[in-house]
Amino acid sequence: MPLNIDNLFATHARALGIANQRLQLLAANVANADTPNYKARDIDFKTAMHSAGNETLPMRKTQAAHLGMPAGSKRGEVMYRVPHQPSLDGNTVDSQRESAAVGETAVRYQATLTFLNQRIRGLRLAITGGR
Repeated sequence: MPLNIDNLFATHARALGIANQRLQLLAANVANADTPNYKARDIDFKTAMHSAGNETLPMRKTQAAHLGMPAGSKRGEVMYRVPHQPSLDGNTVDSQRESAAVGETAVRYQATLTFLNQRIRGLRLAITGGR
């Protein structure tokens, strides 16, 4: 059975791409913390990964009691963050929340790199036979 390298690393590549996109959004939020009427933006990492990996499995209701996706919400899209306490000038950036989100995303990024490194190490071990 041939080994498809693209499938082997696809999940990790998607995770790194989404984490990179989120870090760019968070950096823009921090950079515009003092800009009047700036609206903080973010993406949900979990839903972005879910939608990136499951394009062939659309969400559907199998019973009338099941909840559907909210109208107008696409998985993984950039959305405006709802502020806990907006400022008087209309800016919705919360520096503490941004710092926490950057830390969380950095941990996920590093974990993904660690998993990727382990997978490459395992392939190298299999190819060389432990030599």
